[in-house]
Amino acid sequence: MSFGCESIGGRRVLFVMAVEAEYGPHLRARFSPLLTGVGPIEAALATGMALQDLARQHALPDLVLCLGSAGSRICPLGDIFQIASVSWRDMDASRLGFAKGVTPFIDHPADVPLVTPLALPLARLSTGANVVGGDDYAAIDADMVDMETFAVARASARFDVPLMGLRGVSDGPGELDHIHSWMELLGLIDERLAAAVDQLEPALNDWQS
Repeated sequence: MSFGCESIGGRRVLFVMAVEAEYGPHLRARFSPLLTGVGPIEAALATGMALQDLARQHALPDLVLCLGSAGSRICPLGDIFQIASVSWRDMDASRLGFAKGVTPFIDHPADVPLVTPLALPLARLSTGANVVGGDDYAAIDADMVDMETFAVARASARFDVPLMGLRGVSDGPGELDHIHSWMELLGLIDERLAAAVDQLEPALNDWQS
């Protein structure tokens, strides 16, 4: 699928999503995203390569917006949240004296703050390479979990482009029952994410990066 930056509120916005299953008819009517694939490695590769290509064309976006589904045990199913910060639950070099979640020798906090221009509820997000379910949530210091946003944040930071995150809660309570449990609410999340995207234009008109 081809992607490109969208002009919204006088800003060039690059939309980033993981897979087509999250990209339903309501979002399709609004933008063409960069689809990265699942997980932090795929997301970092795809986003970094896309931003490098745009940099060569002197066409970097003013904002990257990473959006899609997420899991949570405390945020209501189907609701949309703006991401206040994102962390990386896979990184643990604490035996070397580094704080958990901080990449050694790279200057970033454990919780990386994102831009939040919309009047939507905020949530802290944790990115990792595992699908979280059941009691696994108890060990994660965040409101929501996904598999891509921190990687997109690192790629965006490399090119000094601000990142925004929007996530809809697709699963969390109880245990996941194969892929169908994750997909059950994607249609509703598509509709509600599209409504959030519609709020971008007036918000970005007033946004100071």
